[in-house]
Amino acid sequence: MEPIKQHTGKVYPLNRSNIDTDQIIPKQFLKRIERQGFGQYLFYNWRFDKDGELREDFSLNHPVYKGASILVAGENFGCGSSREHAPWAIQDYGFRIVIAPSYADIFYSNCGKNGILAIQLPEEKVTELVNNAEGVEYNLTVDLENQLITDNHGFKATFELASYLKEMLLNGWDEIAVTLTHQDKISSFENTHR
Repeated sequence: MEPIKQHTGKVYPLNRSNIDTDQIIPKQFLKRIERQGFGQYLFYNWRFDKDGELREDFSLNHPVYKGASILVAGENFGCGSSREHAPWAIQDYGFRIVIAPSYADIFYSNCGKNGILAIQLPEEKVTELVNNAEGVEYNLTVDLENQLITDNHGFKATFELASYLKEMLLNGWDEIAVTLTHQDKISSFENTHR
């Protein structure tokens, strides 16, 4: 996984609450077992019409959001089934960071395990970000080391994050990589218990 220390990127505001994992990536696209290639199906039923053509009325298809890497959404983001494909699709599309007032627990956990920084902010701060990014190019800087979010117009917010998750994201580690940081203890145990 790619480490996240400080990230500056364009914001895409998805001003909807209770976005479930089937809306993030519909079930018909879950037949693959590798993690790549799911980004093209992100929000598929909103982004495309019944003929597979891009819908002009869905904001993510608007050119101003091309290349966005920070997704800001409403409360209870990632609810529904516990499919790990949802963070895979978000990441494969190009989003490194998700900001919302609240998340479904399993989705939140899956984000961290797959290298996505999921940040929880108070609803009024999320609303401010959505309003700032609505229809215009708007950038944020997320400083994971200092747990701080800023823009060039005076917005500032701090966020909480579990220390183990912060360490994983700062170093680009998944759970296997974390385990391997204890390789000397593992080898010692194995040698002692043969």
